[in-house]
Amino acid sequence: MTAYRTYTDDTLAELLHAGDGEAFAEIYNRYWAIIYRHARKMTKDDELAKDVVQDVFVLLWDKATELQFNFSLSAYLYATTRNKILNLLERDKVKSNYIASLGNFIDAGANITDHLLRERMLAAKIEQEIALLPKKMREVFEMSRKANMTYKQIADSLDISDKTVKKQMSNAIKILRLKLGALFTVILF
Repeated sequence: MTAYRTYTDDTLAELLHAGDGEAFAEIYNRYWAIIYRHARKMTKDDELAKDVVQDVFVLLWDKATELQFNFSLSAYLYATTRNKILNLLERDKVKSNYIASLGNFIDAGANITDHLLRERMLAAKIEQEIALLPKKMREVFEMSRKANMTYKQIADSLDISDKTVKKQMSNAIKILRLKLGALFTVILF
């Protein structure tokens, strides 16, 4: 193997292309530290740089018989390292964007779900309190608020005076306001 140390990069590339494992070992020993420093400078992360360099050399060995070195071995190693790092950065960017959008979706979904749950609970409480109103008062209130009928229409429908409708509505609102507090005013009006 000591003879391989004296070979030029071009000779090592030719031997590597022929599947020579010792040529690969010499290339690895000759370039590992240089490529690592290059990767470390780009990634600013020791472990990531080591992983990238490992991937570059695995790729070099896996494709050794397919590669045609129309350029220098060092240029190939530098370019492959740069491309691996750029791919990692792009993948991390996509992953970060996905995680952020997923987080936003979850937050929005949780807020919507929480809001809908509170709204349903409040609506159920309001309906419960309306159901406890005296029968005639409840009927007047529901015709006004649910059927959107005017006081005149309610009076005609129930064959009572407008003043009775106004009084029933006033009493219903007072009772509900007492039982439901400020929420009643916000929700119904």
